[in-house]
Amino acid sequence: MVAGLAALTVPALSSCAGRSGHPGPAVSSRIPATVEPVATPAAVGLDAVIDMNHFSVVSDFAAMRSRASIMGVIHKATEGGDWIDPTYSLRRDQAETAGLLWGAYHFGTHQYPGAQQAAAFLASAQPGPATLMALDLEPNERSPGNTMDLTQAEDFVMAVYQATGRLPIIYTHPTWANGGAYGRNRASLGAAISPQSILASCDLWLADYRLEPELPVAWASRGWRLWQYAGDDSKGGGGPFGPMSRAVDGVDRCDRNLFAGDMTALYQWWYSGSGSV
Repeated sequence: MVAGLAALTVPALSSCAGRSGHPGPAVSSRIPATVEPVATPAAVGLDAVIDMNHFSVVSDFAAMRSRASIMGVIHKATEGGDWIDPTYSLRRDQAETAGLLWGAYHFGTHQYPGAQQAAAFLASAQPGPATLMALDLEPNERSPGNTMDLTQAEDFVMAVYQATGRLPIIYTHPTWANGGAYGRNRASLGAAISPQSILASCDLWLADYRLEPELPVAWASRGWRLWQYAGDDSKGGGGPFGPMSRAVDGVDRCDRNLFAGDMTALYQWWYSGSGSV
């Protein structure tokens, strides 16, 4: 696999703005004055991003924004090369209508080549120029043998980059990214993600529920952009806020994430395409 972006030969494609997919919200008036983010120490981050999938029960996207101070939603779009989240499209329209930032993630598997999974993801997610894209790189607990490997992940990222001109962010746990045994089945990625890998050129969405998160070696010099600090139960656990409730108005079962920056930086990063190069 080609190491990093320096050796890439990329076709002259514009970002997803040129695709036939969802156009995303207009450029003007992107930062709504009505949003009051949860006050958190600047050194920790902004508690304003959630992620969800079809198991989440959504009742009111507007309430997420106005009462829970949520600014961005990252929703599962696809898994493998043949599964589409049936709630993705409708919820996208509802969330963007409510003024929320929108993101789409793909759960990687081993069944299909990485490039084929990327094509399926882009066809279903229909990312617009302001859609955050993410690859969920973790063990497949339900079917350990169907876990995406390192080469497939790199091929996925390369294919997304070549098709859109943007890099997805990488969701992963530090132990998994470093090649260690992780999860209920004590599976392993097989090798640590190298700082020279194209994956390390992507922004990091860190999954770590401990009070002090660990950075994977490949991102040691860059840090995380998003930190998933609590899971989808209402009480959460761990993270910088201890055992306080993780309930979010308007939705049952979602994960909570911190952004490494303030409200203005979040909007700038999200709308710039996050991993643009």
